[in-house]
Amino acid sequence: MNRWYSFLKFISRRKYLIVSVLGIVIIGFVGENSIMKHVQNRMLVREIKKEINAYNTQYEKDEHMLKELQRNPKAITKIAREQYFMKADDEDIFVLSDDNETKENDNETTE
Repeated sequence: MNRWYSFLKFISRRKYLIVSVLGIVIIGFVGENSIMKHVQNRMLVREIKKEINAYNTQYEKDEHMLKELQRNPKAITKIAREQYFMKADDEDIFVLSDDNETKENDNETTE
């Protein structure tokens, strides 16, 4: 019984400190509106703003390309050749490679 009495005496002396610490813990770390959730949401907003900026720059680039395609018919052939590797009927395309791979003959076996 003596321990129980000393425990209650400890709590009664430091009740404001205990309530303050519990309040800070609840506000800071537990709950839906905690400080940790607030910080995580701010980081998420920062990442989303970066994505928005990237999409806006891509949009401006694509819009410029679309306007160029509408104004200049030769731009269509340029894009078709560069991006889709298309060619005209009267031309040949040679692909040059810088690969230094050695090809092994699969028909021969070495023992």
